[in-house]
Amino acid sequence: MKQILTTYSAPHGHWVGDGFPVRSLLSYDRMGANNISPFLLLDYAGPAQFPPGTRRRGVGQHPHRGFETVTLVLQGELEHRDSTGSGGLIGEGDVQWMTAGAGIVHEEFHSPAFTHRGGTLEMVQLWVNLPARDKNAPAAYQTLLKKDIPVVSLGDHTGELRVVAGEFHGHQGPASTFTPMNVWSLKLEPGADVVLSVPEGQTAIVVVLKGTVQANGAEVLHDAEVASFDRLGQELQLESNNDARLLVLTGEPIDEPVVGHGPFVMNSDAEIHQAIADFQNGKFGMLHR
Repeated sequence: MKQILTTYSAPHGHWVGDGFPVRSLLSYDRMGANNISPFLLLDYAGPAQFPPGTRRRGVGQHPHRGFETVTLVLQGELEHRDSTGSGGLIGEGDVQWMTAGAGIVHEEFHSPAFTHRGGTLEMVQLWVNLPARDKNAPAAYQTLLKKDIPVVSLGDHTGELRVVAGEFHGHQGPASTFTPMNVWSLKLEPGADVVLSVPEGQTAIVVVLKGTVQANGAEVLHDAEVASFDRLGQELQLESNNDARLLVLTGEPIDEPVVGHGPFVMNSDAEIHQAIADFQNGKFGMLHR
């Protein structure tokens, strides 16, 4: 059984643009990059109610370099466009996996249909670090539709696990990753008691989005709370006493310096300065109307 190292309570929220009220449940600058590597950040948006409107809500054009963003839509609908020419809509159960790599410019807004009708928006955005050898990989975009993400039953009256990335009981997630990792999305029913096998030596993090979950028979996690685990050991035990929704993240640590500045995450200050200069000089490309 993996030992719990640290638990984190829900932080105060803030807005990203005018469309995403988020709480940063993981943050490399707050928790220490080595402690959560290869993950950098996890913003949990909502659940928030938006009234019907006519003006797009969201966040306009902005750059990234040196990592990937993974957006899981739980409720609502999101529209994305980027400087590679990729884009599209993702709705409930869909995931977008964007590789910023050498540089990308993108925008994220509520979809026109969601803006018009209003409703509940709930989503997660995870930042995944890239090793130095891949920080200049070409920018890319993967659309992972709900129908293509394996759903594995955890047993009668227990719950289910969606394999977004990595593998679970022979089911392979559709995401292509640069380093080994698992991104699992779970729903647990009341009274569920499950033991998950995870890779030895990997970082392991449990993020409870909704509900009450006891981890390893010890720590109780509530809405928007997080537990990180020792890299030794291969099992996590999770018990829920109500309907719970959570993420389990595991990944091979990237043992390299992490230097971040806003939307850029590199290995040195010099690389950050270069990223800023490259963006200002238009080397990340642009969005075309």
